[in-house]
Amino acid sequence: MADEMKPASGDSAGLSNGLVSHGDYKTMRVYETARSLHPGAVKDLLSLGVCERCIFRLVAVESFDSDFSSVSTSTLRIWLESGDDETGLPESSCSRICIVCLGILQFVFSDAKQTLVKSDCSSDYVARITDLVKQDGHEFDSFGLEVSVPSTITENERAVLSYLKGKYSNEAWLQSEKNSVKDALKVLVLDPLKTLLGAKSDSSSFHIRLTYSKTLDEAQGVSETTHERKKRKTDVVYADEENGSNSTPENSFEKVYEPCILSVHCNKMPIFFSGRYFKYSRNVSQTRWIIDDERMGEASVEEIIGGNILPACLGDSYKFHAAGREDIDVRMLGSGRPFLIEVQNSRQCPSQKSLTEIEEKINNSEKKLVGVKDLRFIGSQCWAMMREGESEKQKQYAALVWISRSLEEKDFNSISSLKELKILQKTPIRVLHRRSPLERERTIHWMKVEKIKGNSHYFLLHLCTQAGTYIKEFVHGDLGRTTPNMGSILGCRAEIIQLDVTDVKMGDS
Repeated sequence: MADEMKPASGDSAGLSNGLVSHGDYKTMRVYETARSLHPGAVKDLLSLGVCERCIFRLVAVESFDSDFSSVSTSTLRIWLESGDDETGLPESSCSRICIVCLGILQFVFSDAKQTLVKSDCSSDYVARITDLVKQDGHEFDSFGLEVSVPSTITENERAVLSYLKGKYSNEAWLQSEKNSVKDALKVLVLDPLKTLLGAKSDSSSFHIRLTYSKTLDEAQGVSETTHERKKRKTDVVYADEENGSNSTPENSFEKVYEPCILSVHCNKMPIFFSGRYFKYSRNVSQTRWIIDDERMGEASVEEIIGGNILPACLGDSYKFHAAGREDIDVRMLGSGRPFLIEVQNSRQCPSQKSLTEIEEKINNSEKKLVGVKDLRFIGSQCWAMMREGESEKQKQYAALVWISRSLEEKDFNSISSLKELKILQKTPIRVLHRRSPLERERTIHWMKVEKIKGNSHYFLLHLCTQAGTYIKEFVHGDLGRTTPNMGSILGCRAEIIQLDVTDVKMGDS
């Protein structure tokens, strides 16, 4: 290389060809690495259409690191071509898409509108990525970077390495481990990305995913199958063997004439909010309930609570989780039922003040279908806590019961004296269409009876049960599928008129 092409040491130095080299240690190190590359291998790879950064990845003895981000593509090209005493390669070979990385390490890609985007250095490319990330509006102080690339890259790289091993089998640089295209891109962009985003990189709950697809069809999920790709590769190998030539890898490549399509996706791990809800209406389901395109009930707890929290988080969607459920015609009273709202890809986390305002908005709504208390942000560990507590919890109910005879004084004692009553319940007839036909043992911890003035056939039954007890069936017996039941205990027919949940106790609560 002529002396004027060598980057000056110390301060930045202008080159005679108009390029600017930083002249610092990093640039000098990359230059020295370029001078150490095997000239024959470099010439072969340039002739095949392998880009500059892929040549460094595949031929250099030293590992591919962030120092390479300090040098532009055009400067790398000059340094590589100057190692050959000949005049270099045709201009067309300099501008075509790399047969290995498909333009990814050349910072060439098509955007979502299929507009061709080219960057000569990593800083321009990172600036574009940063703009796209900021447009998505997430709040974060750290991030994780993920890269997805087409399988063609692995296949073409394998073919190139096979060719190099066949021609330069004794070279030490072939024995070193090679950075993948994905890892090389991360090496080039991670540090400048951290600087421009003002965030650190770690195993964060916020992820930036760079997805490269070969074509728009592949981006939409329409691509060649693995079997078809392997068959095509096998056919090419057989053709080479029949022609008596397998010394060049050109026929083993999947030809690529267009750069990949790049899409940038930002995603934040779910965040959780907990609280307890009340359901005051007997025409409100716990979750959205649609049968044959017809809505059941006038609203749902899920939609009322989740529909208020989601906009405050600027999230994509939400999931509702509760510690058990009640039927649409059962009210949830007392201390309320514990629930979680899981918000997907939130762009901000509302303050406790905002959550209090949401709680007040729900509680003060005109229809008063649902109420909320103790609404707060909570860590993801709460999911495990809720599952653990759900299996241990006790539930208390108030049931309005009708019996076919008049309630007598002795009935009060016969019912209240039953403690830790074991019952057997077969899957209720009303849920057999969606539940396995099993027999379950459940415990009625205690019961007490409250008179209703003016009618001796009706009474309020207060009871505390094990989680998973079917209360309606315990009262009416479900045609003998629950034993004992309130009818068999009192020796008469019993029916449940209304049911309220009055308390849900989680674990030690």
